[in-house]
Amino acid sequence: MTARPVVLVGLMGAGKTTVAGRVAAALGRPVRDSDEDLARRYGQTAAAYARRHGTGALHAAEARQLGEALADRPPPVIAAAASVVEDPACRAALAGAFVVWLDAPPDVLAARAATGAHRPVRGCDPVALLADQRARRARWFAEVADLTIDVTDTPPARVADLIVAAVGRDAAKR
Repeated sequence: MTARPVVLVGLMGAGKTTVAGRVAAALGRPVRDSDEDLARRYGQTAAAYARRHGTGALHAAEARQLGEALADRPPPVIAAAASVVEDPACRAALAGAFVVWLDAPPDVLAARAATGAHRPVRGCDPVALLADQRARRARWFAEVADLTIDVTDTPPARVADLIVAAVGRDAAKR
C-alpha cells in the first residue's frame, strides 16, 4: 500500500514545524508547513494575513493549503494550521492521513508562541486565547488523531522518534 501523508496538528507553539522537519528527514519525505506555505503564496505571515483579510479568510487559506499538501506525491509530512480541524471537509480529508496531535497545556504553548512573530497572538492574552482554542478544538484534534503526544516536557527529537515508530507500525498494518 502507498504511504499515507503524516499530518501534525495542534495549537500554535506545540512544535509542529520543528517536529515535522525531523520526521520528514527521518522518513525521507518532503515537508509542508502551513505557515511557510502561506508566507510563500501570499507574501505575508499568518498574523499579517489575518489582520489584512480577517481570521475567516486566513482559516480558508489554511484549509486550501492542507488540501493541496494532502494531494502531494510523494506523501509529505505536514505541519498543519490548528484551524483546519474546525472545518468538517478538512477533518474528512484527514481520514486518509496518519495524524498526530501534539498537545500541551495552554500556558506552556503560550510561552512558546510568544517567540514567533508570525503567529496572530499580539494584543491579547495568549494563555486565554490558547485555552479558548483548546476548549473549542480538542474534541476535533482527538477525533482525527491516530496518535496524541504530550509535548510539555518531551524534546522535539523524542517526539519525532515516537512519530516515526508509530508511522512504521501503521504502515506494517496496511
